[in-house]
Amino acid sequence: MATETFIDEAILVAHAGDGGGGNVAFRREKFITRGGPSGGDGGRGGDVIFVADRNLATLRDYRYRKELRAESGAKGGVNDRTGAGGENLLVRVPIGTLLLDAGASEGTEPLADLSKDGQRFVATHGGRGGQGNARFATPTRQAPDFATQGKPGQMLRLRLSLKLIADVGLVGLPNAGKSTLLRRLTRARPRVADYPFTTLVPNLGVVENDDVRFVVADIPGLIEGASGGAGLGDRFLRHVERTRVLVHLLDGAALLDPGRDLLSEYDTIRSELSAYDPTLLERREIVALNKTDLFADGTELEPAEAELLRRGCSVLRISGATGEGTQALVRQIALALEELDS
Repeated sequence: MATETFIDEAILVAHAGDGGGGNVAFRREKFITRGGPSGGDGGRGGDVIFVADRNLATLRDYRYRKELRAESGAKGGVNDRTGAGGENLLVRVPIGTLLLDAGASEGTEPLADLSKDGQRFVATHGGRGGQGNARFATPTRQAPDFATQGKPGQMLRLRLSLKLIADVGLVGLPNAGKSTLLRRLTRARPRVADYPFTTLVPNLGVVENDDVRFVVADIPGLIEGASGGAGLGDRFLRHVERTRVLVHLLDGAALLDPGRDLLSEYDTIRSELSAYDPTLLERREIVALNKTDLFADGTELEPAEAELLRRGCSVLRISGATGEGTQALVRQIALALEELDS
């Protein structure tokens, strides 16, 4: 997923189709120059319908397309024929897209949460068709020469907000090794390099191992002050809201650098999660001490590991680069998800 094409917010206007106008017509039969009224009703306007599509992963199609418009209904015909209805406009969006009224105040409940493949939501309804003059014939008004116009379709300014749906969220400081781990666990191929903020957009991967299957999201690295806009800010943290398990990846290389404190780095990420949404601290968490391949033996890891265990953390040693401990991590994640489902 290229950085320039991942879009998780969009604002657009949805116009449903207008109803077609009713028709004014009279029957023309042999020897009858002007028969009774026969103007048909106008067709109904099309709806604007949003559909969740598992084949999409970004809102990029709506970055520049600011207006969606369904087809209007056709005008009524002669001989009491109703005009054709306007085609509905199907708008395909990724699973996890929230539809919100762009004019509503912050914190207002979304109009729809499209969290399942194929789920639909009618955002705006098409207008009713107008009535033809045949509708207005009465015993005392046998030749009405008027019809009504169709009703305009609904219009709504919408904000689309994508929250990726994943079972597991990988969180940690930049360069903690999240993208490398995602590559190791899944077939996802995020960009990996030895500098901060390699990952500029969330990446998704699917872990499939025997009977185990779950979706993992690599959330771009947080830094201290992210909740206040530092670094990449907290804009991607919305993608961790739907996850059920957090894998907190700690960079074991911090133990080799006198200027870094591994436990302080753990506390930094926890603080940023809390600043964004305090309930994230209640999420099931697995702490993974990464980059164990940098150590000849595990003795250097023991003090930090002991302190994390003392805090009640579930701790595993892994190396995303070599694969060491990753199968144990998959088993622990699967067990945590199974317990949450029970």
